[in-house]
Amino acid sequence: MNVADARRIFKHRLSKACLLLLMLSVPASADWRPSVPEARLVGRGDFTWFGMSLYTARLWSSEAPPAWGQPFALELTYRRALSRDTLVEASLDEMRRLGGANLDDATLQRWSAEMREAFVDVQPGMRITGVYLPGKGCTFYVDDRLHRQVPDARFARAFFDIWLDPRARDPQLRQRLLGQGGPAE
Repeated sequence: MNVADARRIFKHRLSKACLLLLMLSVPASADWRPSVPEARLVGRGDFTWFGMSLYTARLWSSEAPPAWGQPFALELTYRRALSRDTLVEASLDEMRRLGGANLDDATLQRWSAEMREAFVDVQPGMRITGVYLPGKGCTFYVDDRLHRQVPDARFARAFFDIWLDPRARDPQLRQRLLGQGGPAE
């Protein structure tokens, strides 16, 4: 074998090894559905802010409306680019508004850090799905990839209350998500 052939074989093997390492470093695709057995679409709706459609929300559960004692999933498909910081701050603002005096600064700081790990900068078409796990916390999936688990039941309830609490910022969206605003799809 001459030197040119040896180099060609070496480069070929090196490129295969690099490809294998790259494949192993990519997070495995994960599906939230096993966490919500018999999930079916309960409701859906669009969230708009000053006339701009920000996302479409879909609520999945084995029950309609979902019960806090059962797992459910809230899927948000974004229509606009939004930064992680914008998502975190908007979520914290709503958690503060709904939680009132029951939330201290230390709790809000801890929850802010959890959301900064769980959320990403989003582009139109991206999807973040949060799965509520009663008594355990929640998990977040970004485009069907498990992104973060948050083992804090109080955080999970406060987070999903943003959409499901009777005092939600958008009562019509809440009604649609709960299957009370017409057909789900």
